[in-house]
Amino acid sequence: MNRRKFLQSAALGAPCLALETWAPPTDITLTLDPTRPSHLIPTNFTGLSYESAQLANPAFFSARNQQLIALFRELSLSGVLRIGGGSSEFTTYSADDPTTPPPFELFGPDTSHTVKQGTITSALALHNLRAFLDATGWSCLYGLNLGQGTVANAVAEALAAAQILGPRLLALQIGNEPDSFRNRYRPASYAPAEFMAEWNIFHAAIVDRLRAAGLTARFAGPDISNKLTFLTAFADEASRHPDLVFLSGHYYAMGPAGNPDATLANMLLPDPKLTTLKQRDIPIVLDAARTAGLPFRVSEINSCWNGGQAGASDTFASALWCADTMLRFAALGFSGVNLHGGGNGIYSPIVGSASTGFTRRPEFFGIQFAQHFAGSTLLPTLLETSDPRITAYVFEHNGKQQVALINKTPTAWRCHLPGIARPAFELTAPSIDSTSGVQLRKALTHDQRNTVMLAPYSARIDNLQPFRARPGAKP
Repeated sequence: MNRRKFLQSAALGAPCLALETWAPPTDITLTLDPTRPSHLIPTNFTGLSYESAQLANPAFFSARNQQLIALFRELSLSGVLRIGGGSSEFTTYSADDPTTPPPFELFGPDTSHTVKQGTITSALALHNLRAFLDATGWSCLYGLNLGQGTVANAVAEALAAAQILGPRLLALQIGNEPDSFRNRYRPASYAPAEFMAEWNIFHAAIVDRLRAAGLTARFAGPDISNKLTFLTAFADEASRHPDLVFLSGHYYAMGPAGNPDATLANMLLPDPKLTTLKQRDIPIVLDAARTAGLPFRVSEINSCWNGGQAGASDTFASALWCADTMLRFAALGFSGVNLHGGGNGIYSPIVGSASTGFTRRPEFFGIQFAQHFAGSTLLPTLLETSDPRITAYVFEHNGKQQVALINKTPTAWRCHLPGIARPAFELTAPSIDSTSGVQLRKALTHDQRNTVMLAPYSARIDNLQPFRARPGAKP
């Protein structure tokens, strides 16, 4: 991407070589900031996102897929599975059980190279999905086809989802990335007003049918790609729809895959949209959430759109990127994130199938790192550092505090903390470009001190015993 021009003349292996270059650690200082508000991270903050087309194989999300169930439970006992993506605009619903074998065993991320085909979601797939959700403890954010679907089919699918998924249905979403419909499913002039008119027609028809069946459902949206005028238009109408529970949109750090700027080094740089120096989009998102009186959830997110960039999205760097980005969004007060994946997608946190077995990709462990703090209160902090690739977060849960430190640089740092730290967990890998050997493990050392060493390309969690001093006092 043009906004990221870091080490473009260096090879991808350069960050790994930097690990072997010794330099004296630089001092940084972390303090608590009592002048700013804290944020409670919801217990269902962590989520995964899969394509709607995956439901064409009813056996994938089912109680029989025990290995996948176990992996979901490793990530969270109360996460959110989002069903949607680009393939949702090619799917239809049928109440009839399938009479032919599924068209595929697994379906990966929707990309420009994905073979688009009409896939059918059956009642059997929804029953199996309900059993899968019950086994994992997760809920479902369920997407309906607005781009190429009919009102009648959306109503039938919404009714089935409400009846079958029951309390596991977190919310319905009408459409996927409606701000990208232009020149695809709608004319080039398609604007937020036209989208809201369509959304209201679909919404009213669904609500009427559910009410007639003695059912209700909650909704979320607009599930945009990046055009914030669609989000603000949606937020402006939120007061008319008390069944809306959160706003939603997508985020990708780089892209598309294959872009020369989609590199490992650039993935480790802070995104200008998320830094305090160049905030552009974030204030608009936060204003929309305030206007609607609703939280905002990143319903689809990953490192590099169009399926992920090999040599970056599948490396340890993606774990550090993921952990930091999830906690940055938590610090903004967002209600959750859903990491997109599926199949053998390069950026997928979990890859594989029931017949071949499933594998944890590096990003899986980054999600685990951030999920560790679900249900905790994130305390505002100030980190005195010259490098924005160093981040720190302090959390409190049941009267106990922990600090998360993430170093996305090739140098070591000595961090002075507002309390006595006892190492708890380490996010480690053989090198920054490792595609295997990544793990989130208990810390190997148990010494207590108020200054900790943050190794190059690393992340750690420490139990923190605050000093008996005023909040914000430096050690």
